[in-house]
Amino acid sequence: MPPAPRSPRPVRPKHPLPAPLPGLGRRTPRASRVETAQLVLPGLTNVHGTIFGGILMQWIDIAAGIAAARHSSGPVVTASMDRLHFLDPVQLGEVVVLQAQVNFAARTSMEVGVRVMCENQTTFTRRQTTRAYLTFVAVDENGRPRPVPALHPETAVERRRYADAQRRRAVRLRERRAMKKD
Repeated sequence: MPPAPRSPRPVRPKHPLPAPLPGLGRRTPRASRVETAQLVLPGLTNVHGTIFGGILMQWIDIAAGIAAARHSSGPVVTASMDRLHFLDPVQLGEVVVLQAQVNFAARTSMEVGVRVMCENQTTFTRRQTTRAYLTFVAVDENGRPRPVPALHPETAVERRRYADAQRRRAVRLRERRAMKKD
């Protein structure tokens, strides 16, 4: 009699997901996804006819804050904005489409990735103009950090974003410790 076939070995993920905190469960990145649009009007542009960077940063912060609040089911505060890259100028009259979603969640903080696309109103073509990563902390009614649900990436892209966000978080924490020493 031939030996019984061996059951396949369980596949362990490269980057294991943390266990959810009691009572909070897990949420998917898709559940936090936000898309919003703004029109670039003359009062928002400089002498070159392009949007002020600070205006775009404000819109990025708002879209990211909504995504973080969706994930955490409550109020959040911006802890940092980093890796902000202006890739292409945003022109007067263009429609700015901001897409944000949570990439990673720790105990009380979350990284949110934001992609900014511009849409030409004549051709309806889109191009990416800006991207950024922001960190938010969920807060309670007293403004103190509170736990957030674990993030459960479902797709290969979401798992890659999760792993990349873990690496960025490690860098941010090292930088923060170095700043506190100075």
